[in-house]
Amino acid sequence: MGLDYKKAGVDIEAGYKSVELMKAAVKSTMRPEVLGGIGGFSGAFSAAALKNMEEPVLLSGTDGCGTKVKLAFLMDKHDTIGIDCVAMCVNDVACAGAEPLFFLDYIACGKNYPEKIATIVGGVAEGCRQSECALVGGETAEHPDLMPVDEYDLAGFCVGVADKKDLITGETIKPGDALIGIASSGVHSNGFSLVRKVFEMTKESLDTYYEELGKTLGEALIAPTRIYVKALKEVKKAGIKIKGCSHITGGGFYENIPRMLPEGIIASVDKSSYKVPPIFKLMQKKGEISEEMMYNTFNMGIGMVLCVDGEDVEETIAALKNAGDEAFLIGRTIAGEKGVILND
Repeated sequence: MGLDYKKAGVDIEAGYKSVELMKAAVKSTMRPEVLGGIGGFSGAFSAAALKNMEEPVLLSGTDGCGTKVKLAFLMDKHDTIGIDCVAMCVNDVACAGAEPLFFLDYIACGKNYPEKIATIVGGVAEGCRQSECALVGGETAEHPDLMPVDEYDLAGFCVGVADKKDLITGETIKPGDALIGIASSGVHSNGFSLVRKVFEMTKESLDTYYEELGKTLGEALIAPTRIYVKALKEVKKAGIKIKGCSHITGGGFYENIPRMLPEGIIASVDKSSYKVPPIFKLMQKKGEISEEMMYNTFNMGIGMVLCVDGEDVEETIAALKNAGDEAFLIGRTIAGEKGVILND
């Protein structure tokens, strides 16, 4: 018997099957601009809507879920990691003031188990529905000998559009503006390399119920990243000008908040302005992690920070509540060398 692709470790039939299984999920994300069906060599998306803009600007973002996928392997739970992947990309694009239009995903796996791949893509589709973004294509690559058979990695890519005049650039931020924090849903998809050092990464450890969490450790950690696309649309719809916006990802408060600030502006944040979720307190205590390191690694319960005019605070918080998000006035901007000050 001669060699063939299957004996070399790549199962083309499994690839066909996973595509069949995911078709309904993909279809549920369609927008009117999507042209053609699933299965072409590229995804087609009509640019006709851009004609109504004075100066359309395309924005793009790409990201993965980091080592959070390890958690999915250990818990054998693959239906939410796709939401994380979409969230990491669409939140970045939305934070520039853009509307996400379409998304592509890439899954590399040691072995293609069609049901598992379809479950992952089901999560991607859910993230796309939450952000009203069309899933126009993707790739599942089987990598025998490169990855263990039960492991995979997932990455995504998103394209959005904004009229140039609506871009959130941070350049009009002045001292005395308000900082609004939007609540996160947990650890999101950053800092998992540290999380995995704090807690034993075994099924038994992840299945342990913690009174202060009100759930098992695994449930608390795997909670999917919150998607803020609708929240930001709601603020815009309320006629509020968002001056600056930071997606709080790897690097926590210290690295991400300054990314929206112009020179000469400091973000002064009051730690007592909201309640830090119990998962972070548990991690800090168990890992004996300094407070500075916590705020330099994790989102600490705030997934996105908006900068608005001081007079727009109540209206902004009401618009965010309307979108189903919890928000807090967490600080102000002051004059000084660009950076972040955290006050007790």
